[in-house]
Amino acid sequence: MEEMFRLEDFNQYKEDNRREVKKARKGLPVSLWETYSSFANTDGGVIILGVDEKDDKSWVTAGLKKNDEDQLLKAFWDTVNNQTKVSVNLLTEKNIKSFTVGDDLVIVISVPKARRDERPVYINNDMLKWTYKRNGEGDYHCSPSEVKAMLRDAAEETMDTKVLEEMNLSVIDTETLHSYRNRHQLYRAGHVFENDTDEEYLRRIGGAAYGRDGKTLYPTAAGLLMFGHEYDIVREFPYYFLDYREMLDPSIRWTDRIQSSSGDWTGNVMEFFFRVNNKLSKDIKVPFKLDGIIRVDDTPVHKAIREALINCLVNADYYQPRGVVVKKEADVITLENPGSIRTGKQQMLRGGISDPRNATLLKMFNLIGYGERAGSGVPDIFSVWQSQGWDEPIIEETTDPDRTVLVLKLKEQNGEVGKEMETTQKTTQKTTQKIIGLISDNPYITQAELAKEVGITVDGIKYHIRKLSKNGVIKRVGADKGGHWVVMDSNDN
Repeated sequence: MEEMFRLEDFNQYKEDNRREVKKARKGLPVSLWETYSSFANTDGGVIILGVDEKDDKSWVTAGLKKNDEDQLLKAFWDTVNNQTKVSVNLLTEKNIKSFTVGDDLVIVISVPKARRDERPVYINNDMLKWTYKRNGEGDYHCSPSEVKAMLRDAAEETMDTKVLEEMNLSVIDTETLHSYRNRHQLYRAGHVFENDTDEEYLRRIGGAAYGRDGKTLYPTAAGLLMFGHEYDIVREFPYYFLDYREMLDPSIRWTDRIQSSSGDWTGNVMEFFFRVNNKLSKDIKVPFKLDGIIRVDDTPVHKAIREALINCLVNADYYQPRGVVVKKEADVITLENPGSIRTGKQQMLRGGISDPRNATLLKMFNLIGYGERAGSGVPDIFSVWQSQGWDEPIIEETTDPDRTVLVLKLKEQNGEVGKEMETTQKTTQKTTQKIIGLISDNPYITQAELAKEVGITVDGIKYHIRKLSKNGVIKRVGADKGGHWVVMDSNDN
């Protein structure tokens, strides 16, 4: 019995705009190949020939006839196998199905997502001019930077293995490296790397490699990102930017912020990870134990948040604009990184395949006890959120430029904030009490000193100072320089 065609059978492809209908009354439309390229470079999709979809989403057949089938299919196979027209054929006969609707013909072409080593898929023998991707509006021309990003991902070696022969090992921040080595020693006491010199240690963990002469050690991209200074990192990665934004009070832009470009810290990936991980996890109620400085009794939520942060950092394409952005609000954490999902969104959700964009960075995190290698990190995060009764995490991909966004809502499905999170009010109260206590002990304390003692940025201190002053809890006497603070007693308020 012949299978019946129903457009609604392909409704699952409407999500992410992965269904395209074309009339094809005058033969294969030129735009078919643009759509083929866009589906192959994005998330795949179906091209339906012989259908006209109306504005009200109803559809009618476009008048293709059964006797058109052989000619159309021959033209299709001739073109898709012609590398001067299409860079790679991703299809077999099972990807094409024909249907009869009354007297009319409908042909459905299922285009899979191309493997990363096959991308970019382009047409007309010109990669830079004729590479397409798909977004909510339809097919669009890829910019040269998007094409270059696909070429980087196509390489067998990940981008962070690049040997930077125009630099030397002086770009490595010794303090950051020694902090890392201490963590490695605590996690794996007696490790065979333990007695290496710094240079040899860097080489063995992937942070340095020999140049073309085979004699001189140079930093790798991974070594520079993990242990370098921001002002050196941007020499190789001009768009490099790491940004943490804490937005716990809707009346101001942010209550705390950490930026790699601020100049008051190294701005490298390792230091950003530990600073931000502490910020993200500090409101989780369940206490943890310490073995030295290593947490050993993390809750599943601690681990899931940390895994999400590492996933964001090791999958970022640091050559692309807009950088890594981590946002913390009262009931949601959002992590954004430049670059698409290399395995594809569906495979990432299934797990089981690890394909990080920066494999050496992931190795470095693994050596100190962090990060999943088996591709189970994202499924584990979803599992933890489900066990808490929280809203399912949201994963989004945007294009032009490619960007991946993970949204972790810390809310139960009835809308209440999850049990393991303290309220924002309690956190703010603890911080303000500490500030008041420090000012009481030393009325001449500076905002920079307060920030160091409290463990938040100077912007965060300024925010709390403004609120305390506005509420009459503290008062400034004298000028900004040379003046001092007074803590008002209850009779003064």
